[in-house]
Amino acid sequence: MKIYFDNAATTPLDTHVLEAMMPYFAEHFGNPSSVYSYGRDTRAAIEEARKTIAALINAQPGEIIFTSGGTEANNMAIKGAVIYLGVERIITSPIEHHCVEYTVDFCRDFLKVQVDLVNIDEQGNIDLDDLSLLLKSSDKKTLVTLMHANNEIGTLADIERIAAICKEHNVLFHSDTVQTFAHFELDVQKINVDFISGAAHKFHGPKGVGFLYMRKQNKVKSFIHGGGQERGFRAGTENVYGIVGLAEAAKIAYNNLETDRKKILELKYYFKSQLLKHFEGVEFNGNTDERSLYTVLNVSFPPNDNSMMLLFTLDLEGICVSGGSACSSGAGTGSHVIAALKKDADRIPIRFSFSKHNTKEEVDIVVEKLVKILNS
Repeated sequence: MKIYFDNAATTPLDTHVLEAMMPYFAEHFGNPSSVYSYGRDTRAAIEEARKTIAALINAQPGEIIFTSGGTEANNMAIKGAVIYLGVERIITSPIEHHCVEYTVDFCRDFLKVQVDLVNIDEQGNIDLDDLSLLLKSSDKKTLVTLMHANNEIGTLADIERIAAICKEHNVLFHSDTVQTFAHFELDVQKINVDFISGAAHKFHGPKGVGFLYMRKQNKVKSFIHGGGQERGFRAGTENVYGIVGLAEAAKIAYNNLETDRKKILELKYYFKSQLLKHFEGVEFNGNTDERSLYTVLNVSFPPNDNSMMLLFTLDLEGICVSGGSACSSGAGTGSHVIAALKKDADRIPIRFSFSKHNTKEEVDIVVEKLVKILNS
């Protein structure tokens, strides 16, 4: 029996999503750029999906650009803001996902953009006073890029407050919402954000498809050149079945937001209570209260001879978890997020992340296995 507790990395495809996608693998195979009926059918499916995503976040359909996922969406927003909107300065944090961190590094090293890091506390919360001071310190055109929720530790940022601060200083605001879209309600008019991103595989949709929301006043141009697909904002034949799956998964998630949130949150708190009951000295990285992702619990185990190989041993026991972001799993270095929090380097951080498919019985089995491994 395998237990999957790594849903922040990716989620299993919902069977209803697969059913919605299947016709676009077979009978609806036309190129959406074609003018005949086969093409018009797939074009209509794409535009219906665009309307669906736009409606869910209170945007206009023309503000939604379909991409290959969150990484491309974040790249497009950040590089596009520099190249096409005249941004000369980027403010970000030291705990962003690598697709944001490395994109900002590129803008600094090759596009000669000034980069400043906002302070964070020991749980990864953004210091909003420091953000205000940074914004006051320069007249350069600025982009603030801060993720809504950290993918490793689950800490939520107050993006409404961040957006208000950005508006007060007349700067652009981009938020990586890959971990929160379809898990929390996002209203881009209320938040007043210029760019947000989403990826279908984080909410039981297919891999390889996502979207970028671009506020119509601040649209960037395509950085993938070729045809005029995606209304000229992204060249390349659209991933039709992926886009259909993205929209279907989003609709299912939004229709069940409160039910799923309640179930997963109860599971997370139960798991936390069992860990505190069975392990002396266990700690948690990031917020674990209402200021956190209800899907993520990052656990810090005290070091001992058995804990050093904990990820490997859990895998042998059929339990899928991670030590950080799946995108950096082959990097051979520790988590940059945990390092930025200045945590004890000898402690072993493990990210457990849950979905609507997980059960209390699975939690009991995982705790039993942990007791066996760490206390033997």
